[in-house]
Amino acid sequence: MRKAITAALLAAIAVPVATSTPAEARRNDDRRYYNTDNGVRYWRGNNGRYYCKKPNGTTGLLIGGVAGALVGRTIDGGRDKTLGTVLGAAGGALLGREVERGGSRARCR
Repeated sequence: MRKAITAALLAAIAVPVATSTPAEARRNDDRRYYNTDNGVRYWRGNNGRYYCKKPNGTTGLLIGGVAGALVGRTIDGGRDKTLGTVLGAAGGALLGREVERGGSRARCR
């Protein structure tokens, strides 16, 4: 049974990959980026509007979560350090995400 489920899962993943054409992938990534004086990247869409490329905060979320978990585990001096680790990871992840997303370079107007 496990082999049948694995085979069905692999087939479901392989079908969309096999049916997508390089032209479809190129159409989504065929943007020419420009940089402003403050380092913000932007591109012009097909409709004539300008769009900016801002960081989404994923890297800051991951690094902040790990650092927060380590700090929370260190601060929590109890026998079971799970609560300190979880709270530290949550706080660090939120803080790291906001640090990466925020700042003067991420503003696009």
